[in-house]
Amino acid sequence: MQPVIGQIIGLIALGLCIAAFANKRDDRLLFILILANVAFAAQFFLLGGWVAGAITCLIVLRILLVRRFKKNWFVMATMLVATGLAAFLTWQGPLDSVPLLAGLVGTYAMFMLDGIPMRLLLFVAAACWMLANYLTGSVGAIVAEGLILITNAVTIYRLHLDAIRNPASPESASR
Repeated sequence: MQPVIGQIIGLIALGLCIAAFANKRDDRLLFILILANVAFAAQFFLLGGWVAGAITCLIVLRILLVRRFKKNWFVMATMLVATGLAAFLTWQGPLDSVPLLAGLVGTYAMFMLDGIPMRLLLFVAAACWMLANYLTGSVGAIVAEGLILITNAVTIYRLHLDAIRNPASPESASR
């Protein structure tokens, strides 16, 4: 029964992630990502992906912290250390390096970047999460990450067009 519930939760996370990455506003992206990552953490734990689940729990905290401490190197470094520690404590084997890499890349992107550069690194993190979902066996989450990659790429393109049309916009400064 746990695998079925895990698959259903992965599908819920799918909808939330699409809604998040379709937003051109960073604050809405971050808020919806909190909800999606709660679902992803539950899914990983139900499917036995302990490192991925632990790091995803930290991602919820990271999103909350980044809203208040954007560009703060100390808070970012603390989250990077916590991500490494979570991986160390729940490590099951070499394949756990995939969600670890996703967590580290995503942490840097969220704390230090905005707009298009942030979304480009989140694209890399999403590719790692897609592989982690494959390794965990979550069908819904594989689809979710695939759609996140596509939706994120489209949003990056939309932001790029906005920057071309309005070079004085805040998003053009973060290109």
